[in-house]
Amino acid sequence: MILVSVCVGTAFLTIGEVGQVIANKLILSSPASFNSLADTVVMQLRLPRILLAIVTGISLAGAGAVMQGILRNPLVDPYTLGLSGGAAFGAALAIVLGTSILGPAFSVAGKYVIAANAFIFGTITMILVYGIAQIKGIAPETLVLGGVALGYLFAAGVSALKYLAAPEVLKDLVVWLMGGMWGASWDQVRLLFPLVLLCLAVLLRYSWDINTLVAGEEIAVSLGVKVNRLRLICLTASTLAASATVAFTGIIGFIGLVAPHICRMLIGNDHRFLIPSSCLLGAVLLLVADTLARTIMAPIEIPVGIITSLIGAPFFMYLLVKRKRGWWTSSSR
Repeated sequence: MILVSVCVGTAFLTIGEVGQVIANKLILSSPASFNSLADTVVMQLRLPRILLAIVTGISLAGAGAVMQGILRNPLVDPYTLGLSGGAAFGAALAIVLGTSILGPAFSVAGKYVIAANAFIFGTITMILVYGIAQIKGIAPETLVLGGVALGYLFAAGVSALKYLAAPEVLKDLVVWLMGGMWGASWDQVRLLFPLVLLCLAVLLRYSWDINTLVAGEEIAVSLGVKVNRLRLICLTASTLAASATVAFTGIIGFIGLVAPHICRMLIGNDHRFLIPSSCLLGAVLLLVADTLARTIMAPIEIPVGIITSLIGAPFFMYLLVKRKRGWWTSSSR
C-alpha cells in the first residue's frame, strides 16, 4: 500500500522513478540520474504524508483496541471517549484566538501552537474523564458516559468559537476539524514515531493483564491484577499516543473503532496479538483512506476524515444492529 500511495496522485510516478529517488538519497548518484520533480514529490510531499498516515493509524487503532479491552466495552475508541472533542476544542481555541494573542508570530509558529493546544486539551479531557470515574469508583460505564458528556461540552465550545470566528479564520477551523494529512512534514514524523512506539511498547507490556480483565474484573483481581493501576497506565499511554497524532492531523474518526473489531473477528481477543494486528490494520485503512482522499477527485483533495467516516459509520451501525448478548466473551478464543 505504501508503494501504491507513493506512485499515484496528480503527478503519477513509476516504481522505477520512486526507486531512483530513494537510491539518490541513500547513494550519491550522478546528476544525470537526478529528477528534481520526482524528488520533490516523493521526498517532500508523499513520503512524509504516508508515514504520518501510518503512525496515526497505528496510534488510533492501538488505543481503540486497548480502550475496548480495559473498559470491556466494544463501542469505545478515542473518539467516543471525548478525546477527539477535547483536541478539537483546543485546536479551535488556538486557531480563533492565535492571531490576536501572538500577532504576526502566529503565521510562523501557528501550526505547532495549534498542535500543542490540541494535545493539551485532549490529554486534559482524559484526565477529567478519569477523575469523574474516580469520584464514585472506576466503573467502565462511568468512564464512557463521562467521555460522552465532555464530548458534548467541548462540541458546544467549538460551535461557539465557530460563531465568533472571522470568515477567513472559520475556513481554517473547519478544514482542521475535518481531519487530513496535508500538513505532513518530516519534523512531525520524527516527533511522533518514537512517541507512538514507546506508548505501544507499554501497552503490549500489559497485554496479558488486559486479557485477564476482559474475562471479568473479579477474576482479574483474584489473579493479582491491580485493575485500577492497569486502567490508569493503559489509558495514559493510549491517550498520549492518540492525542499526539490527532493534534497534527485533526479529527479522524472510526479508525480506532473499526480496525480492532475487524481484527477481533479474524484472530480473536488475545491482546498479545490483537494490539499489533489492530495497529497494522489501522495503518493500512488510514493510508488507503488518505490515498483515496487525494486521488479520487484530483487535483481537489477531500479531507480524510470524511472518507474514514463514510467507511466507519456503516460499520458502527452494523455493530449496533448485529451485536448479540455475550459476543464479547465468545470472541475470546
